[in-house]
Amino acid sequence: MTELSTLNPEGIEQIPIYDFSERAYLEYSMYVILDRALPHIGDGLKPVQRRIVYAMSELGLNSTAKFKKSARTVGDVLGKFHPHGDSACYEAMVLMAQPFSYRYPLINGQGNWGAPDDPKSFAAMRYTESKLTAYANTLLDELKQGTVEWKANFDGTLQEPTVLPAQLPNILLNGTTGIAVGMTTDIPPHNLKEVVKACIHLLKKPNATLEDIFQFIKGPDFPTEAEIISTSDEILDAYRKGNGSLRMRGIYHRENGDIVITALPHQVSGSKILEQIAGQMQTKKLPMVADLRDESDHENPTRLVIVPRSNRVNVEQLMHHLFATTDLERTYRLNLNVIGLDGRPQVKNLLTMLQEWLTFRKGIVQNRLQHRLEKVKERLHLLDGLLIAYLNLDEIIRIIRNEDRAKKIIQEKYDLSDAQTDAILELRLRQLAKLEEKKIREEQKSLASERNQLEITLGSDAMIRTLIRKELEKIVKNYGDDRRSPVVKRQNAAALSESELLPTEGVTIILSSKGWIRSAKGYEIEVHKLSFKTGDELKAIATGRTNQMVAIMDSSGRCYSLPIRNLPSARGHGEPLTGRLTSPPAVTFEWIAAGNPNQLVVLASNQGYGFISKLSELYSKNRNGKSVLVFPDGAKPLPIKMLSDAETDRLIAISNEGRMLIFPVSQLPVLARGKGNKIMQILLGKNESLSFLEVLPANHNLILHSATKSIALKSDNLAGYLGDRGRRGQKLPKGFKKIERLETREINLIL
Repeated sequence: MTELSTLNPEGIEQIPIYDFSERAYLEYSMYVILDRALPHIGDGLKPVQRRIVYAMSELGLNSTAKFKKSARTVGDVLGKFHPHGDSACYEAMVLMAQPFSYRYPLINGQGNWGAPDDPKSFAAMRYTESKLTAYANTLLDELKQGTVEWKANFDGTLQEPTVLPAQLPNILLNGTTGIAVGMTTDIPPHNLKEVVKACIHLLKKPNATLEDIFQFIKGPDFPTEAEIISTSDEILDAYRKGNGSLRMRGIYHRENGDIVITALPHQVSGSKILEQIAGQMQTKKLPMVADLRDESDHENPTRLVIVPRSNRVNVEQLMHHLFATTDLERTYRLNLNVIGLDGRPQVKNLLTMLQEWLTFRKGIVQNRLQHRLEKVKERLHLLDGLLIAYLNLDEIIRIIRNEDRAKKIIQEKYDLSDAQTDAILELRLRQLAKLEEKKIREEQKSLASERNQLEITLGSDAMIRTLIRKELEKIVKNYGDDRRSPVVKRQNAAALSESELLPTEGVTIILSSKGWIRSAKGYEIEVHKLSFKTGDELKAIATGRTNQMVAIMDSSGRCYSLPIRNLPSARGHGEPLTGRLTSPPAVTFEWIAAGNPNQLVVLASNQGYGFISKLSELYSKNRNGKSVLVFPDGAKPLPIKMLSDAETDRLIAISNEGRMLIFPVSQLPVLARGKGNKIMQILLGKNESLSFLEVLPANHNLILHSATKSIALKSDNLAGYLGDRGRRGQKLPKGFKKIERLETREINLIL
């Protein structure tokens, strides 16, 4: 009884419910941790896996035997060692037989044992057949040699091993996953050659560091050819802590213009990948993909074909998007949580796991050698008795024939043990030949030599380490293979933005006087065919692409922006900007501009001040916009002008008084916002203002259009209007005081 328990009048123990619940749950959680969910560091197996392997060995289902129905194995496991559900037991058995799940399968299956595309598609146990693989021998070969402890099964009628005498660190080679109560384990598989090399290095240099071991074990090695793209520092840090994560990425190549995926991350389904990509195609989030095909077969277990829409598609950019948005790239958890030699679960780093396994292996080898030494000594003891019998054969035969208590007389006369006496009495007549004495002496000599060698080996730690090393070197020749999952350095994947995913088309943006906006495909728009609401008319036009933003400036100098792809079609009248933007009262939308965000533009007011800015400085995520061009009340902004080359472009400024000034654009400052510098001297007291502003690229002529006539000004004619920023400018010819339109045309002569 516990301290808090009491006995009622009937003699029944009574415990407070909270104490009973706490104790019961603790016992349950420890059972789940130690006897179900976590592997032992020695053989790397959970109890159900260990029992399956042991039961199959007891059934004689070794690698050279004939296959037997899996139901037979499951029945033996449940009936003798593991009283749990048959479906859970069979699933554990299936996992150990799937080459795409286990790096080094323990079971050789015949029939439908699932597929990489659907690991749960295996047939029922009554249909499949199985036996152990050759690799499983590394777990079982030394089982009958006194290497491990045994315990009674659940009903006490049979004995089962507490752990298998693994000759390899299976805990790292095949890895495992498990969920216990309050803890989990996620141990990835590793390459046998690499792990054995690390073990041999530790045997030679017990004080080696994790960095030394990392020279041999570059990272996990999954049963797939997909790439491990985690950096060496990330992998080393996870190994050092015993906890972390790593990333795997599928492998692809180009084939006749198509993208062919030939390897997927561990436990990733090809059908799920196609489903994820098709889902993006259906929602029109993947316009650069035209078609998908699954060409996987027996010769090519993984062959997924992605057909780009054209040869202009950036394949690397597309694949990086798919890596970021589908299971073509996947993150795996690493949590080296195992039951150690002390019987307690603990998260261990890689170096500790290898050292502890070598300690386990050393104990196994010592037990094996000690067991063999005892057998040798027992045999030598019997041989000593048999030799005495042969030397006194006639007398012993006489005693056996004539005496009733022959065993006791022989034992006392020749000072023999019970075992020696029984061996003499069990001799067959055919063994009484003189030749047997010679065989006994030869066997004695051989066993004595073996006994001496065993005693020397058991007494030397260095010799045991050497023996373990030689055994590992021999095993790696039989089961070692090359790495499947290469560890490579790759650029981080990033999903494409919505603007990058949508097709980029050239469009023309139309702004009306009353602030209605719309867009039409293409650049060649017949403006005279555009229809407007009654009382409305064309205000401004800009050209851009659907993946860009349109900048909008109102009459107060505030700027706004909208994605061009979201603008309404030009087939109708469009939508009012007031429905999407919030502008101050009595303010109208005046000008628009679109293009590359790094495009340089000229912003100016009719008071003759302005500056250069980037188009991106006009963008605003705020519905209320932001102040960009500053000018006093009563002034107005001029149209936004694009620069072609800030070094060679010139700026044409014309006042309403018919004065024109041309100067290099480079004389204007580059600002994000503000009033800017003086472009042209304006006499504000005489109601003068800046009426026109135009960019004149190099190698271009200027054409002025008035109400009645036009004039082309070439380099010779323009010389008189050239000057520095802020000057008054020169008067235009008669008839051009009121300019209606400016036009620039490219010429062969450089101005």
